[in-house]
Amino acid sequence: MHSSQFTAEPSPHERAAVGDARGLRSSASGADRAPLRYDVIIAGCGPTGAMLAAELRLHDVRVLVLEKETEPVSFVRIVGLHIRSLELMAMRGLLDRILEHGRRRPAGGFFAAIAKPAPEGLDSAYAYLLGIPQPIIVRLLEEHAIALGAQVRRGCAVAGLEQDDEGVTVELSDGERLRSRYLVGCDGGRSTVRKLLGVGFPGEPSRTETLMGEMEVGVPQEEIAAKVTELHESDRRFWLRPFGGGVYSVVVPAAGVGDRAQPPTLEDFKQQLRTIAGTDFGVHSPRRLSRFGDATRLAERYRIGRVLLAGDAAHIHPPIGGQGLNLGVQDAFNLGWKLAAQIRGWAPETLLDTYEAERHPVAEDVLDNTRAQMELLSPEPGPQAVRRLLTELMDFDEVNRRLIEKITAIGIRYDFGEGPDLLGRRLRDIDVKQGHLYGLLHRGRGMLLDRTERLTVGGWSDRVDHLADPTAALDVPCVLLRPDGHVAWIGDDQHDLDDHLSRWFGKPAG
Repeated sequence: MHSSQFTAEPSPHERAAVGDARGLRSSASGADRAPLRYDVIIAGCGPTGAMLAAELRLHDVRVLVLEKETEPVSFVRIVGLHIRSLELMAMRGLLDRILEHGRRRPAGGFFAAIAKPAPEGLDSAYAYLLGIPQPIIVRLLEEHAIALGAQVRRGCAVAGLEQDDEGVTVELSDGERLRSRYLVGCDGGRSTVRKLLGVGFPGEPSRTETLMGEMEVGVPQEEIAAKVTELHESDRRFWLRPFGGGVYSVVVPAAGVGDRAQPPTLEDFKQQLRTIAGTDFGVHSPRRLSRFGDATRLAERYRIGRVLLAGDAAHIHPPIGGQGLNLGVQDAFNLGWKLAAQIRGWAPETLLDTYEAERHPVAEDVLDNTRAQMELLSPEPGPQAVRRLLTELMDFDEVNRRLIEKITAIGIRYDFGEGPDLLGRRLRDIDVKQGHLYGLLHRGRGMLLDRTERLTVGGWSDRVDHLADPTAALDVPCVLLRPDGHVAWIGDDQHDLDDHLSRWFGKPAG
């Protein structure tokens, strides 16, 4: 793959926003600036940063990922990939590799841990949850980005930034200065990039805290299961689950709210287990000890000029429902092709602004549903009464389906204006004459799926593929898919299609 040498002119939005952030300077002269060695620097090589790097490399964008940790995380924490994330992995040809390392479980019982089965006929070929160790999914995504040509530098922490009309200067903790056209902060809930940018992070601090770890136990499994069953009715934040090899995942409410920068000790676990369960189950030989709170915060803005935020740098919330990693990866999918289009020079003027316009409301919804779920976990009589009522209501298929689609992100509909219900939604992996639709989306390009065999992508063929297939399993004539799989247009008129190609993919070539 060749590196992009195109220098995009800043949009009016960028020119107006440069220097808008507190603490930024845009007065450095051209002579003082280092050369623009990169198109995008990404701070943070977690799932969001690695996925974004890969998406950018699909479009030959020069990418450098900076990771402050010198080594990948070694602790084994199981995370869940929900339906929409599995679809995205399939769209990029990653799913088979990921499935080798995960364990499938039914796509139900997520909302506030209310034990209801998944509704029948969820609109996806990947209607399950995949449990996978977090270090493995991070490694696989990083390997994917590197294989596509991304550079990853470990032991490099961002310490400062300045932006101007042409790019961003990133200062590292050792004093080295790097230049790129854009910077994206994917550096977690305590994001240095967000703080340097001066973006507000309003919300609620932690009111409760939970200890979470992986360790061995000293009593029989039957005794553990009986005690967990007994206590789970009164406190649903408590559990011990076998992890394999004699190791258990232990989750227990903490006595108060501590410093999350300081991991708890094994004695902290023992003390809280004895307080709640009357026994510490003989826990010993911990592999990982951590704590999490119910802090809920959302960045006021996702972009100022040439600096953007994604993943936990833009939003944090309790882990109930397992949405955090998924939300960040989906941010990366939304942002990647838009930022690449800006750098490659064909983006419509407002395309990059749609990242915040689309993803900020999605994060707001996730924060609200996690707030609701945390309330339903409270042992207090009021929340427990609401929980019993909601448990009854979830026997109605419409209620259960709505909550599952919300948590798994397959219910998202971006606002693309008036049109059929499918407009703005993602398209499932339908059957086409060449096999499955997602198998044709590995390159991260747009796609015109044309059942009429009369349409053309014309001058957009360098960024949009065309599949003429009257047998495609669609109940509409044609759809235009964005690179993230969302339906940008439905119809059968060439002139109307051209208007929408211009809206999403800029001016035609030549």
